[in-house]
Amino acid sequence: MKLPVIKHLTEFIETNDADFVEEAIQVLESLTEVPTLKDEELDVLGELISNMYGALEVHKSIEGGMDKKEALNGFMKRVLGSIDK
Repeated sequence: MKLPVIKHLTEFIETNDADFVEEAIQVLESLTEVPTLKDEELDVLGELISNMYGALEVHKSIEGGMDKKEALNGFMKRVLGSIDK
């Protein structure tokens, strides 16, 4: 996951709507089922999907009243904490 990408997507959601990102996730997830995709291509799709889900999580935190910077940092701490386990 890349914090700058998640931040950008979070700003996109604020400007537009979370539905756009949710629908894009559905399209990307559907693409992962193409049998001829190479591992590298699947990795890219997976990274994009992960960043989009991350942005949705950050957006939910912001909607819940959390400061944007705090929401982004908190999300990344949770991600890094789950990797360390």
